[in-house]
Amino acid sequence: MIEVTRLDGRTYWINPHQIERIEKNPDVTLVMLSGQKLVIKNSPEEIIQKIIAYRKQIGSFGNED
Repeated sequence: MIEVTRLDGRTYWINPHQIERIEKNPDVTLVMLSGQKLVIKNSPEEIIQKIIAYRKQIGSFGNED
């Protein structure tokens, strides 16, 4: 799970394998495979780094640096 912060300051943990895409317009929106959309404070770059760190932690995609 990775931590994200909603615009209202609440913190959530989401499964990064469920993210379909990240949109920036100008707010950052995570579009989940379920169709749910989460508008967050985190930058796309921050989310990508969290996903990479998570995958390294669980042992998948060990070649990501």
